[in-house]
Amino acid sequence: MRIAVLGAGVVGTTTAYYLAKAGHEVTVYDRQSGPALETSFANAGEISPGYSTPWAAPGIPLKALKWLFMQHAPLILRPTLDRYALPWMLSLLANCTSAAYVRNKGRMLRIAGYSRECLIALREETGIAYDHRSQGTVQLFRTQKQLDHADRDTEVLASDGVPFELLDRDGVARAEPALAAVKDSFVGGLRLPLDETGDCYLFTNALAKIAEGLGVRFRYDVSISRIETGSGTVSGVVTSEGKITADHYVLALGSWSPVLGRAIGLRLPVYPVKGYSLTAPITNETRAPVSTVLDETYKVALTRLGDRLRVGGMAEISGYNNDLPPRQRDTLEYVADSLFPCGDLKAASYWSGLRPMTPDGTPIIGATRYGNLSLNTGHGTLGWTMACGSARALSDLISGRKPDIDTTDLSIARY
Repeated sequence: MRIAVLGAGVVGTTTAYYLAKAGHEVTVYDRQSGPALETSFANAGEISPGYSTPWAAPGIPLKALKWLFMQHAPLILRPTLDRYALPWMLSLLANCTSAAYVRNKGRMLRIAGYSRECLIALREETGIAYDHRSQGTVQLFRTQKQLDHADRDTEVLASDGVPFELLDRDGVARAEPALAAVKDSFVGGLRLPLDETGDCYLFTNALAKIAEGLGVRFRYDVSISRIETGSGTVSGVVTSEGKITADHYVLALGSWSPVLGRAIGLRLPVYPVKGYSLTAPITNETRAPVSTVLDETYKVALTRLGDRLRVGGMAEISGYNNDLPPRQRDTLEYVADSLFPCGDLKAASYWSGLRPMTPDGTPIIGATRYGNLSLNTGHGTLGWTMACGSARALSDLISGRKPDIDTTDLSIARY
């Protein structure tokens, strides 16, 4: 089949790769000048199947109220809310039950675990390089209450067969030696030894080159205006270069997917939750992380990417904007200085991206009511973690093969 993939982020590019591997003729369209120049550009760098956790969880509503008044808040509400924000937030609150949490986390672990297997196979097959490390992730608990509440996650991890280690202060310091210098600032941690790290931008660009070798065409600097439909199918996509047609279409535009979807009656519960990051050169190896540490208090991840430190996190609900407020940078610098004072933060690049979040934390993968339109969107903070598995599963569905994992509860039909 001739397939048009809309979006050249990590999700769109991996989708194109697996579709090409399956024998399809694939063209990718993106408004940017190259791959991974929006949300995939400078994310936290985590490939964290074990930490695939929905934001909607029991206790989150009360925590959210407290976060709003913190000096270094992990959650920010800006007054520029659009009319889609409130329904999305109400749906997220409806998922803050114990039953919904277990269900949603199970779905996310299923996709993320499969994605890890696909990424390993891809790496072995292609030799792709992207500042990759396989040394696990540590979720750092600054309070005893956080450590005590880890049981909720470890029960789900155990039921899904995901290895983990609950660590005291000394155990955390053994996993991340640089934290020995600040042991009084935390009480313990949850280590996920199978998690990995890597530069999503480097990966996506390298994979785009590999996909081109399989015949995939990438059309950059092409703005997508609308999808046209008729008789229950997509008849074409209107772009800045005219109307494009294909046998099948994949919508993989992240936070922009619902904008196109609404015009054809697809109500995608995806909202752009903004995140921030700093990328700084490491100047002191002895105080740098080995892999990734996620600070549970501030929801900030600190990741070693070669000779760079990536500090990323926070969740800002403010619609479609990419401004860079000084206050959010201050939070990232504060967390980095308190745990890993290893880089020149004043010289760091400062970035923001719009993460496509669903209320239940699970991406939307699969068919739509239009017979030749599929979705691969809504991965939130875990697009890098879930990209390969989501793409492989969708490629199988489009190709008429049964995916290696259950996808029946991943499509838009669950809403």
